[in-house]
Amino acid sequence: MIKKVHINAYQVGLVFENKELVQVLEAGSFWLFGNKEVFVYEKKQSFVTPIELNILLQNEKLGTLLEVVEVADNELALYFVNGIFKEVMTTGRYAFWKGYVENSFIKADLSKVFITEAVPTALLEHAKVKMFVRRFQVANFEKGLLFVNGVFEKELSAGTYYFWNNATSVEVKSVDVRQQQLEISGQELLTKDKAGLRINFFVRYQITDIFKALTENKDFEKQLYVLMQLALRAFVGGLTLDELLNRKDAIAQEILENVQAKISALGLVVSDAGIRDVILPGDMKEIMNQVLVAEKKAQANSIMRREETASTRSLLNTAKLMEENEMLWKLKEMEYVEKIADKIGEITISGSGNVISQLKEIFVK
Repeated sequence: MIKKVHINAYQVGLVFENKELVQVLEAGSFWLFGNKEVFVYEKKQSFVTPIELNILLQNEKLGTLLEVVEVADNELALYFVNGIFKEVMTTGRYAFWKGYVENSFIKADLSKVFITEAVPTALLEHAKVKMFVRRFQVANFEKGLLFVNGVFEKELSAGTYYFWNNATSVEVKSVDVRQQQLEISGQELLTKDKAGLRINFFVRYQITDIFKALTENKDFEKQLYVLMQLALRAFVGGLTLDELLNRKDAIAQEILENVQAKISALGLVVSDAGIRDVILPGDMKEIMNQVLVAEKKAQANSIMRREETASTRSLLNTAKLMEENEMLWKLKEMEYVEKIADKIGEITISGSGNVISQLKEIFVK
């Protein structure tokens, strides 16, 4: 059997006889004799072998035309054509035609955790690649701790982190490092004088040591809550109700000074704290209102007595001056007459006696 085969410039022909590669044809026209089979390949495509690649590569001419990439069990290779990502190659042996396009590869060791290869970040998010990658996000208001196989590795600042997806355990614990507020509400307490009340307390805190907060303490926020709750209970129990109400604004600072060391052990710093509300039960409110009314009445009575004393003292001084000064007496007479004249249409006084005495006799009757 004779047949003619034409191979274009961008093609390669592989001639098989009894499934054995016997000839490699490049550009040109060829006559083939006998029972031979020809496979024509486009150089712009990857080489898909019809039989075992290792057998074909025994042909030296074919070996010079192909670029072979081997990917081990713990590896993958990223395949680029003319600098553009094309495919992910997993374990295996791959062959590509040389010359027609520029083939390039990035091989990665998947047994590692950290991505040390020069893989563009955008490519790690590609649909074909992301299944081989673990992604962790630390927000701009957070800090994170990286643990590899349960062992602390390093502290992470805000950003996106990528690691190869393998059997090694990778964990990122992140926490908000902004200033936060903790409410300790509805605390029912007894004062030193056995007065029952309810207090709403608040604490503003911030995480300063993320390692202490996350690794040396479990549920640091719950621990802070209990710590401040017990400190508040102990402090209020040592004060009478009057002392508590009088020192309400200063209590928070005194409580913080007592528990500062324990707060630092949690990896926190407290910037502010305070009593928001002191709520008395109904009967206690009534008693306090009665005490307040009594105090205000006593204050009013005291003021009235002071005013009466001052008024009496002023009258006494005026009387003494009038007794010692005849002219002042006369002026006082005229003042009284003027005031009476404003109220009464006509007053008749006889003789030249004491006007004040006569007026007294008129009004006393």
